[in-house]
Amino acid sequence: MKLDFHVHLTPPELSRDYKAIYEKEPYWALLAESPINRFADGEAVVEDIRQGGFQAAAVTGFSFLDQGLCRYVNDYTMEMAGKYPGEILGFMALSPKAPGLEAEFRRCLEGGLLGVGELFLTGQGVDPGNPEDLALLMGLAREADVPVAIHSNEPVGHDYVGKVAVTPREVGGIAMAYPENKLVLAHFGGGLPFYELMKEMRQALANVWYDTAAGIYLYNSAVFRVFREIGILEKILFGSDFPLLSVKRYEKYFASSGLAPEELEGVLGENGRKLLKL
Repeated sequence: MKLDFHVHLTPPELSRDYKAIYEKEPYWALLAESPINRFADGEAVVEDIRQGGFQAAAVTGFSFLDQGLCRYVNDYTMEMAGKYPGEILGFMALSPKAPGLEAEFRRCLEGGLLGVGELFLTGQGVDPGNPEDLALLMGLAREADVPVAIHSNEPVGHDYVGKVAVTPREVGGIAMAYPENKLVLAHFGGGLPFYELMKEMRQALANVWYDTAAGIYLYNSAVFRVFREIGILEKILFGSDFPLLSVKRYEKYFASSGLAPEELEGVLGENGRKLLKL
């Protein structure tokens, strides 16, 4: 099975009127104003994975500060998951500190959604250095045994829209605070996988996975051979970050990775399938 683990889905109405919520959602405004920003509906997602030879995509609506907006995009995610069963695998957008979190979590779980995120901590009123801000959400996710995906980025290198103070220090601290939760750290965890060479961190990160979203902008393909040497290839999940990047944009990237066919099968879908218990 080929599974794209990092895809963003936006209701068509919100795509058309995306500026209407700028005042109440400054992080949305920041990303939406980027010249490389794109929106995709369910049909566009399915078209992309099919053209790329993939069978499924783990998708989420935008994780807003406002729980009502999260509910709105979750409705669309559930609608598309119902329209394209097995191809669109829905994750729930939640605001960790907003009223109504538990009710929305349980509604989405009953609606068939399989995980949480991608959370944008700094855009959702969460202090990335204070894991307690996530206590209720992590408790719910742990009880339901569903993964939580969190945006993260590297503390070095060039600046880009969305690069915030959610680095290996912060996401590593969250993983250590909630060792029983299954976490998926986006964008290679901001470089956190390399710290799995530390004995104490290997143990602390036992329930952490890393997706490759926007990886072709960040690391050359030798990074996968490094992960193999570290011994964590089974924790690497292909994610395209569609509609920013199509799955087909990654073909040369993985072709030059030096991974064996069975190793590529894991990264390109089997690792994610096992995590979601499909």
